[in-house]
Amino acid sequence: MRFISPKTDYAFKMIFGSNQSQDILISFLNAIIYEGKNKIQSLTILNPYNPRQIQTLKDNYLDVRAVLDNNSHVIIEMQVASVTAFDKRVVYNLTKTYADQLNPPQPYMNLKPVISVTITDFEMFEGSSDVVNHFAFLNEKKFVKYTAAEMQLIFVELPKFNKSLEELETLVDKWIYFIKETDNLEVIPENLGEVSAIEKALNIANEINLSVEELELLEQRAIMVQDESGKILFAEEKGRIKGTIALIIRQLKKRLGEIPENLKNQLSDLSLEELENLSEDIFDFTTFDDLSNWLANR
Repeated sequence: MRFISPKTDYAFKMIFGSNQSQDILISFLNAIIYEGKNKIQSLTILNPYNPRQIQTLKDNYLDVRAVLDNNSHVIIEMQVASVTAFDKRVVYNLTKTYADQLNPPQPYMNLKPVISVTITDFEMFEGSSDVVNHFAFLNEKKFVKYTAAEMQLIFVELPKFNKSLEELETLVDKWIYFIKETDNLEVIPENLGEVSAIEKALNIANEINLSVEELELLEQRAIMVQDESGKILFAEEKGRIKGTIALIIRQLKKRLGEIPENLKNQLSDLSLEELENLSEDIFDFTTFDDLSNWLANR
């Protein structure tokens, strides 16, 4: 068997947001929001998966939106690459979904809770080792909930989850493992298959059950995500190089005086690793000849 990766937003939408995915989404949300407790009994998917429609709409259509049986609204998003102000975008989508429920002059009592579930393939909260983090309105000192705390943010950080297949115990473990590792599986493991919703999700993710159109769209999305991730990494490295060069120039000026232009130009040709090495060796230089020799022999 070959399985597609649920980490691609298009595949995530297909698995969790199709018309036949209600039981899959119920199981997943009970795991992530309610730690496996069977609180959600039914839901309605608001923007069901449609490959032809996805081809023509913007990327934000690829989230999954649902209304639960208690009338709460849920937004579920898979994000592979860290982008600028992503944390703010998540908050914007949450608050906009909350506010968009009302058309004035409807009363505020008609507002229903909104929950944002965001799965990231990168770390967002370096100070926490928790894989799943919940945020809500709380009193800062006594951690008492605000009376109308109707907005929640839940994040699942895949890089922090390190359990092997044999170590999976809870429904939470199994769903996170499904999202992170499905494309590395060759068969449906027994301990995943015993959860009927996960078994169904794995069958949807099985390439043999996909149409040619779906496989082509999936490949296009995967290439697009890789390209975007590459651009981000390239931009980040360029920014680090620029900052390191500026630091080295300040150190050299303080130590040796004004830097000759020809040496400045040579600094811009160095890799980030070379610049980091240079920043350590600077303290051994007594003249610009030392720098020139270092550059010639790097």
